[in-house]
Amino acid sequence: MTIHTRGFDLLKEVDVRLLVELGRTEMKLKDVLSLGEESVVMLDRLTDELLDVMVNGKLIARGEIVAQGNRFGLRIVEMAGGSAPAAPAEGGE
Repeated sequence: MTIHTRGFDLLKEVDVRLLVELGRTEMKLKDVLSLGEESVVMLDRLTDELLDVMVNGKLIARGEIVAQGNRFGLRIVEMAGGSAPAAPAEGGE
């Protein structure tokens, strides 16, 4: 094993923040202040569009929502840069 490989292995244990973005919108403050229970906020993404998957703010993939039991999950459909779809992940929460 080279020093370079061992260094990379150490980095694999670093915690990162994975974020899945459903969509965005811009609103006037007065509209935000008027939000309440059962308010609906329209987002900029269509229902059939893939969701952005980001790690520490950097786009790494796009995916779609799946349900597993009573929880939401994410199926990676494409990696950033247009590579082929990833193989399904085992386990993982």
